[in-house]
Amino acid sequence: MKHRQSDTRIVQPAVYQADNSEHGLGEGQVNDEFSPNLKGRNRSAAIWNKIFAVSTGIGLVVLTLLMINITNNAFGYVMLEAKIRPEDLVTNGQSLEEMGKDDLVAVFKANVSSGLYRRFESETPMSERSAENIYNLIQEWVIKPQVVKVYPFFESIFNGREIKASVQQDADHPGAYVQFMSWLDIQFIQKPQEAEPLRAGVRTAILGSLWTIAIAILFAFPVGVAAAIYLEEYARDTTINRIIQTNISNLAGVPSIIYGLLGLAVFVRALVNITSGSFLGLADADVGNGRTVLSAGLTLGLLVLPMIIINSQEAIRAVPGSLRQASMALGATQWQTIWHHVLPAALPGILTGTILSISRAIGETAPLVVIGASTYITSDPTSPFSKFTTLPIQIYQWTSRPQDEFRSLAAAAIIVLLFLLLSLNAVAIVLRNRFSQKQEG
Repeated sequence: MKHRQSDTRIVQPAVYQADNSEHGLGEGQVNDEFSPNLKGRNRSAAIWNKIFAVSTGIGLVVLTLLMINITNNAFGYVMLEAKIRPEDLVTNGQSLEEMGKDDLVAVFKANVSSGLYRRFESETPMSERSAENIYNLIQEWVIKPQVVKVYPFFESIFNGREIKASVQQDADHPGAYVQFMSWLDIQFIQKPQEAEPLRAGVRTAILGSLWTIAIAILFAFPVGVAAAIYLEEYARDTTINRIIQTNISNLAGVPSIIYGLLGLAVFVRALVNITSGSFLGLADADVGNGRTVLSAGLTLGLLVLPMIIINSQEAIRAVPGSLRQASMALGATQWQTIWHHVLPAALPGILTGTILSISRAIGETAPLVVIGASTYITSDPTSPFSKFTTLPIQIYQWTSRPQDEFRSLAAAAIIVLLFLLLSLNAVAIVLRNRFSQKQEG
């Protein structure tokens, strides 16, 4: 049996053939009157391509310089002056680092007051503490090093010998010594804020940021998506709905401090019984005035709500209308179509808008200052009704201090903030990609 060979010839569209025959052109030729226009468009495209490439390069250079500046302040040599020199605490020639746990306990007990020793013993018995923990106690409460001068990272790397020589020859600080310090370490993340820079940490600020962002997203995400569904799927083209849509677009560009004033008027003052926890009997004795984590989270929720609504609308609008028609043709109601087909298809785009909203909210400072965030706080937030601080507030407070060591702390806190932001965005991106894969499957 013979098989008929398939005809693989490509047939040109009739309109194209007619157009070429009209101008007397062969296949593959272009009319001369279109050539100048085509060359101009290609030239314009090449120019814009170069402009976009240069803009991207400038952005990368600026970000690189920013990270270099942060790194330059977060690490480097520090000139320290101790209240008691470490070598004065030992008698057998051993250094503190070489001592065992029992010897360290003896050194600590001999050089602090009996009341302070009993306080630490009551918190955690010395027998249950590690040698490293007791060594740190000696550093903080016995040696008590004070920062005299801070050297940037690159100066420490390239001029380390000169720095050490100048410190040894410093007549004003004869007992000073140089130590390379990373202001960003585990202790920095685990400790709360302190007035002494060598003991300061950002644990309280990290927890405050996580609390406020969680409340903001829990409030803004469902409200924003629900508003977008109504405006795209249910709302008719009326004057009122057009006004609402216009106002939502305008609210996305309102300065953040305006939202802070709104939060101060509504959540801190008008709804003080709710935001302080008084209506549940859970008001914090140190707050009790509405300046709580809940007020901060709701204020940030209002701040990002227009962005979530607009991005959700765009994502819902991008879902093909044929998907809705096919679902309804099979007997599904409008809500069943939205819930089972439109929302799953639009969810990756909705999550993208939420990621952008988180990125903006986590770095906000002005609205939180207005509603009364604490600039100095040592107690961690334990409920939505606790007083709070956040990483941007902490960074602002440290950068306003005149001492160089606080600027180094601020640089370390900026790295923590960037890591926290990237981590939250990574989680959101993973969720978005999973929903995209499910939808494609």
